[in-house]
This record gives sequence, structure tokens and C-alpha cells, in this order.
Amino acid sequence: MNEIKNKVALITGGSKGIGFGIAEAFLAEGINVAITSRSESAANEAADLLNKNNTTKAQAIGLKADVRNFESQENAVKKVIAHFNQLDVVVANAGLGHYASIEDLSLEQWHETIDTNLTGVFYTIKSTVEALKQSKGYFITISSLAGTNFFANGSAYNASKFGLTGFTQAVMLDLRHHGVKVSTIMPGSVSTYFNNRTPGENDEWKIQIEDIGELAVDLLKMNPRTLPSKIEVRPTMPPKK
Repeated sequence: MNEIKNKVALITGGSKGIGFGIAEAFLAEGINVAITSRSESAANEAADLLNKNNTTKAQAIGLKADVRNFESQENAVKKVIAHFNQLDVVVANAGLGHYASIEDLSLEQWHETIDTNLTGVFYTIKSTVEALKQSKGYFITISSLAGTNFFANGSAYNASKFGLTGFTQAVMLDLRHHGVKVSTIMPGSVSTYFNNRTPGENDEWKIQIEDIGELAVDLLKMNPRTLPSKIEVRPTMPPKK
């Protein structure tokens, strides 16, 4: 089992949802965490909440960054390394979805989806790859079951997640020779604030954010000889009708 205490992780889009759940799980294991958001106040508020609920000596910090902007992402990475002196784990979590028939899907919706979910992950690994090579670290992307299963009104989202799944597997093959581990997690329905939804009792059947956090921790703890490079995870039972 890998020793993960005192490692440093960067989680994009970590102010809520899956990213926040992973941050909580990492802190509980003694991993220092930097979370990003396009809103500086949201990032700082989430970091304050994480630190308030944390019982270890690990620390969370919030940073403003937009994964769609390479310079913004580079600046965030520099701040993480300046603050913690290292970077061991990167979780490319920031994502969004626009759903509409191809007849109605706008150019803006297409570009925002692809620029965030796919190009944003490219910018994330490009800005962190040298640090990860130095630490022989771990790069984790959050894809989706939509990255292998298509559905009506999902052309933009399907394309972004199909692309992300393939992108991550190719990056894994590129970086394994440098001692960098790469995995993609592909969840089904998760109870989050995705697309401005508010989780409630009707979402109890779904995967919970702490479940994805537990899975991310398990990846880091796994014997380094073994790499689960692509992980599909779904709710055990479908929703009640």
C-alpha cells in the first residue's frame, strides 16, 4: 500500500460536488488539498468548510482558476507548488453539461462543453505534467458513463466525455514510463449540484460524493504495481418508479 499522508493534491472544480467529496476524503487521509473554482469566493468558502470539518493536520486552500484558460490554470499550479512545495496528485474534475437536440444546441453551448470537459483537462495535465513526473504522482480524470454510452440530446456532453475517456487512456500510456499513474473514473448518476441541481431525498439511490472520494483514496493506496486505468461505477439499484 502506498503511503499517502502529507501528499499534495490539486482538484479542479473542487468547491462542490464530486470535487468537494474527493477533497474531504483526501484531507481525512492527511493529504493537503488545493481546490479551484471560477469564483474566488466559492473556492475560499469551500476551503474554509473543509478545514473546519477536518481532524487531521492536512490543509485545504482555495484558488480562483478557469480550466478553459491555460494561463489561469498555470498560475493556479504555480500557487499550489509555492504554498506546499510539491504536487503529487491532480484530479481533473471541473465539468458541465448542456443537453439539447442537435437542432437546438447552440454554438456557445457546444464550445463551453468541449472547452471545459475536454480542452480544460488537456490544459490541466499540460500545466502539471512536469511536477507529476518529478513526484511520480497520480493524474485522475472524472469522466462519465456518458463517455461510452450515448443518448439523445447528449451530443455535446457525449462528445466531451467520449473524448475525455480516450484522452485519459492515451495520456496513461504516455506517462506510465515516467512513473506517473493515470486513471479515469466514469460515474453514472451522482447526487451533486451538477447543472444547478440541488440534491434531495429523491437522490438517495444515486452514488454519493463521498463514494467517489473513497474510490479516489483507494486508487492512491493501491499497490504501485497495479493500475486501474479505467473505472466504471454506477448506482447499485436503478431509481424507483
